[in-house]
Amino acid sequence: MALSSLSRTDVNRTAILAHLGALGPASRAELARRIGVSPALITQLTRDLLAEGLIEELEHASSGGGRPARMLGLVSRTLTAIGVKVAPDHVALVEVGIDGAVLRSSTLAFDAVSPLAVSGLVELVRTFIASGDAEAGGPLGIGVGLPGTVVEQGVGVVDSTQLQWNQVPLGATLRRALDLPVVVENNVNALSVAEKLFGQGRDCDDFLVVTIGNGVGAGVVAGGSILRGRAGGAGDMGHVPVVEDGPLCQCGNRGCLEALIGQGALVTAGRAAGAIAPSDGIDELRAAADGGDVRAQTLYAEAGHRLGRALAGVVNVLDPELVVLLGEGVEAWSHWAPGFEPALRAALVPGKRGVAVAVETWQDDRWAQGAAALVLATPFDAEGVAGEQGRLVRERFVSTAGAR
Repeated sequence: MALSSLSRTDVNRTAILAHLGALGPASRAELARRIGVSPALITQLTRDLLAEGLIEELEHASSGGGRPARMLGLVSRTLTAIGVKVAPDHVALVEVGIDGAVLRSSTLAFDAVSPLAVSGLVELVRTFIASGDAEAGGPLGIGVGLPGTVVEQGVGVVDSTQLQWNQVPLGATLRRALDLPVVVENNVNALSVAEKLFGQGRDCDDFLVVTIGNGVGAGVVAGGSILRGRAGGAGDMGHVPVVEDGPLCQCGNRGCLEALIGQGALVTAGRAAGAIAPSDGIDELRAAADGGDVRAQTLYAEAGHRLGRALAGVVNVLDPELVVLLGEGVEAWSHWAPGFEPALRAALVPGKRGVAVAVETWQDDRWAQGAAALVLATPFDAEGVAGEQGRLVRERFVSTAGAR
């Protein structure tokens, strides 16, 4: 979506405010470099922001021998965003600060297939927002991450096989009920936005975020932007066909990567191998592997091998600088790794065998934190991906920052 009604000055102003809020004080030279504008324009923009009382000059920073650089900081750092992760059986909610840090969180039961699922979700979000600081002025907006396809972030119509949702107008429903800007995105893409803003992808323009858990997903950052594809479905790595006539996948095809190494597949294989009891789940399978059960360890190693080979194909095609591995599955990474690393390196073409792979620790609120990052990223959204909702977040950003 193009920047039809949003001026470049507005984009640059809010990008400066968001950068200072998310990453802390910075010099004018650093801001110019990070935002991609000329030093002359940064001087002009920061002069206006200083005059409006939105930013302030701080102490000088060492410049390594030259004239010390004057640092700029955001006057108010109390701006927040709401993040919502929707799963088939629960909803995770967080409120995060402008630096992405989680201020409060809640996880609640949810039934995605209920006829009242969307109205129930509205009430869960409404209650969570109301339980926050009444004097803080309200959040900048709401970011929603879910397992599915969203054609346009700012519209938020959802298709999801996991949730059994078809053309659900989630964004419009939440906006109408809560009177806040709402941005909706695939949950792995949302995590990728968080990695770009606050994580290991901060200094990378080309990287992958790969998640393992119930499914297998990939967020693709190319040239500093999320690659969404024609209909928002880019990066659906879990549905790469791996085995001819393999097990049935929830997408309706057979032999998908997800049907072989997702949590459901691992649990089924663990029961069949006798590593866990018929009533046990993924926690018991991981515990068995941790306890030295060779059958469980072998299942994880085989899953790591399949993941490594599939990921090598993606790396060979996209040529990222970095791969970040995330998701509930990384809690058992020590058991995935023996199969993963050799398979990945062996299947990469020679020039790409040195690609960096980072395995991050996992907390339950990371999905929702990624969803909140959708809101915090809109000031940097020079391409207008979030559409009208991005513009509304920018307006709230500037007016709220100036009012505090």
